[in-house]
Amino acid sequence: MSTHALDDFRWNLPNALSALRLALVPSLLWVAWLGEAQVFLALITVALASDVLDGWIARATGEASEAGCVLDSRADLALWLAMPLCTWWLRPDFVAGELGWVVLLGVAFVLPMVAGWLKFRALTSYHTWGAKLSSVAVGGALLLIWAGGPGWPFRIAAAIAVLALLEEIAITSVLAAPAANVRTFWHVRREHLR
Repeated sequence: MSTHALDDFRWNLPNALSALRLALVPSLLWVAWLGEAQVFLALITVALASDVLDGWIARATGEASEAGCVLDSRADLALWLAMPLCTWWLRPDFVAGELGWVVLLGVAFVLPMVAGWLKFRALTSYHTWGAKLSSVAVGGALLLIWAGGPGWPFRIAAAIAVLALLEEIAITSVLAAPAANVRTFWHVRREHLR
């Protein structure tokens, strides 16, 4: 992926959704810090919905681009980095009770970024099928938690996410240069063997 991917940026609906998600992060942090659980739940639902819709709309309308992938990844990064702090402020009981899973997910989240940075001197933006599945699983589990629900769905979602994040490390180990919209490790491996 080009280090100047955002030079080709165009405003369209998918990019506007990614930008909205990025812009919501300070508000999410603020309302979580204030303990406004209902406002937070409404805002995070919009943010998570934008994460699901931006890529789908981009592919459906033929507006997928490298710049859009980079913006989407940066918005995802900001949102997912804010979530642990928001969760701590809104549900400290959950964080204390599930601390091992929270730490495991945090470490697994950071490792692919470190691997990508060490190999490519850039943040990767693969958008794998596993990453999409884990985003839906973790996002859904966190929505339940923020709404006052149980912690057990988070354990399942965290396990899915750890597997997806390990796949991203495997992809980084095989690729010669960063790439966007990589389906799976097996797709990369098959292309690498040609």
